[in-house]
Amino acid sequence: MTTTRTTKQWQEADSKHFLHPFTDHQALAAKGARIVERAQGVYVWDTDGNKILDAMSGLWCVNVGYGQRELIDAATRQLETLPFYNAFFNTSTPPAIELAELLTEVAPEGFRHFFFSSSGSESNDTNVRMVRRYWDLIGQPQRQVIIGRNNGYHGSTMAGASLSGMSGMHAQGGLPIPNIVHVEQPHWYELGRDMTPEAFGLKAAQTLEAKILEIGADKVAAFIGEPVQGAGGVIVPPSTYWPEIQRICRKHGILLISDEVICGFGRTGHWFGCQTFGVQPDLITFAKGVTSGYVPLGGVMVGERVAKVLIEQGGDFNHGYTYSGHPVACAVAVANIRLIQRLKLVEHVRDDVGPYLASRFEELRDHPLVGDTQTCGLMGAVQMVKDKASGTPFDGDLAVGMICRAHCFANGLVMRAVGDRMIVAPPLVITRAEIDELVTKARKCLDLTLADVKARGLI
Repeated sequence: MTTTRTTKQWQEADSKHFLHPFTDHQALAAKGARIVERAQGVYVWDTDGNKILDAMSGLWCVNVGYGQRELIDAATRQLETLPFYNAFFNTSTPPAIELAELLTEVAPEGFRHFFFSSSGSESNDTNVRMVRRYWDLIGQPQRQVIIGRNNGYHGSTMAGASLSGMSGMHAQGGLPIPNIVHVEQPHWYELGRDMTPEAFGLKAAQTLEAKILEIGADKVAAFIGEPVQGAGGVIVPPSTYWPEIQRICRKHGILLISDEVICGFGRTGHWFGCQTFGVQPDLITFAKGVTSGYVPLGGVMVGERVAKVLIEQGGDFNHGYTYSGHPVACAVAVANIRLIQRLKLVEHVRDDVGPYLASRFEELRDHPLVGDTQTCGLMGAVQMVKDKASGTPFDGDLAVGMICRAHCFANGLVMRAVGDRMIVAPPLVITRAEIDELVTKARKCLDLTLADVKARGLI
């Protein structure tokens, strides 16, 4: 695309017509949006010519990096052959079949059936319908309650936002919907520093069992969680957490949903985050990395426990979307997975750049603003604090994370702020040299943030 307008002209049109997600539109109009016009590899360029290292993979999704010809060609060929057909009325298309078949190669053992949507939010809405239909079919329709976690993120549709545990979302629109409740998140640095991470992991997991017993196990349908909480701030759970969650779910017979919208397709150093943590879920939510964000696609991987009941006992499953199994999206997903396999990106993350990112983030611990760092594969977090010795946080109203984020953008780095926690999830194709650039820029921005908060008398 050739830019035919100035940045200011784009910004004016944007503020007049485009309602952005999760945005204060008056504030955005006052300063103007950053207009990103092209990208290549791990970099994006805005309309002012600034080159920016995209350490967030767009929005956790551009796993294979920008500009991959195989994906572009796959989309073009499919658009020329069959740009759309639906999966209703006893109809299918070759790309949807091929993708479902290919997913059996990379999915964890026991997953051979796949339901397609267009996003993670739609996929988690699907989970709610599918889980409740499963229990209805096996004669336990009273099992309606699904348990999520505080600060978890599962999308922004009515069911997805309800499954999410974010108070800001629940404050708008009368959420959560009925029969969705939440337990504590496994955030050791914020909630458990008076005990070892291992002891805290068990304690955090056991809040699930307490909630099941409070509700009544015969009323609980499922538990949903991200292997690593992404939008909540890259919260990597202690090693004891997920095994205990698995034990509790099996003890009470409830379904376990692993939301892999962010963690899936290589992000954690395995094809799926549940494999990283040794968990065997019943359902897996996916999106984002399945196409590396080139076109929208999501879905649910359905384990044999659920699939067998739905197929053999279910009759019609009265749920679906116009774009379920969209042929262009599925064709791009096939090309994307084949590219991940050919480039050995899962191994690249597990054996090379994941450990290297961890070692470089560890070096940031000496910074006066940094209380803690965490990484898992190619996900990383830097926790900024007011007092390093005690771990005392800044007052949230001061928005120190947003101060740091502004310095990052101004210095050629996309680094997201979740409160005062700065997080990254770069494309899986990133090199060690590019990680060095990322960490160098991050340290510079931490220095600038420290100078800023001192000048404002915040520290």
